[in-house]
Amino acid sequence: MAKILIHACCGPCLIYSYEKLVKEGHEVTCFYYNPNIHPFKEYKERLKSVQKCCEELSIPLVVGDYELEEYFRRVAFHEGERCSICYNLRLGKTAETAKKNGFDAFTTTLTISPYQALELIKKVGDKVAQEVGVSFLFKDFREGFKESHEKAKEMALYMQKYCGCLFSERERYDKKKRKKGLRIKG
Repeated sequence: MAKILIHACCGPCLIYSYEKLVKEGHEVTCFYYNPNIHPFKEYKERLKSVQKCCEELSIPLVVGDYELEEYFRRVAFHEGERCSICYNLRLGKTAETAKKNGFDAFTTTLTISPYQALELIKKVGDKVAQEVGVSFLFKDFREGFKESHEKAKEMALYMQKYCGCLFSERERYDKKKRKKGLRIKG
């Protein structure tokens, strides 16, 4: 059994990921750190969803600071690499928090989404783990995406419509950007 810190992007993605890790025998704590989420109202809605999920499933929760300025400093003039930068920021903070608090490893719910760059997440997680000195537990949770969202609906959790950053929000709602296929991958 390992003591795992799981980075959560939202409540719906946390459900299956948490349950799978617990079934494998791990002791799991949730870490909510998402400075990429914009606007602030969206950030708060997702935080409330994670808090409700953690309360209902009895998951210990640690909430990181909302460092929006740091996110924008890092992605400014690097929009084409924004996903990689974002993964580095969030997984880096998760690894640091895991190391500081005596966790055996860290992981992320980002790997449940069919819309995320799975191989890039693995690459970044491995790199960050080596730099910080704590293990990255890579898990492909995508098989549970639908199940997790069905449970989230039953729990009446907030269901977001885009990844979280300003760029993904624009791509989601700007029909011209979607038609041109300008979706940027890290």
